[in-house]
Amino acid sequence: MLKTALGRFRMIALYEGLSYLVLLIIAMPMKYLMDIPQPVTIVGALHGLLFVLYMLALAQVAWQKKWKMDAIAFAIIASIIPFATFYLEARLKKQEP
Repeated sequence: MLKTALGRFRMIALYEGLSYLVLLIIAMPMKYLMDIPQPVTIVGALHGLLFVLYMLALAQVAWQKKWKMDAIAFAIIASIIPFATFYLEARLKKQEP
């Protein structure tokens, strides 16, 4: 999975999606319902790093695979919608040999 740009992008997409869900489902309720802000600081920073890696990996894959703008836009939008990166990863898995 890590040997190709597409494989690396798929792996980063999974981790980015997971960090986003942890931020939304666990860390933010802890901050706003229990008044414990530290998890948002930690998970938010980790998610931010993974988001940057996601965008860099997306740029590399898009360049190498000569993706059209609609595929690139779909990948960008998938990073914003909860659970969408998991759908994207499953779709990309079919493209990898």
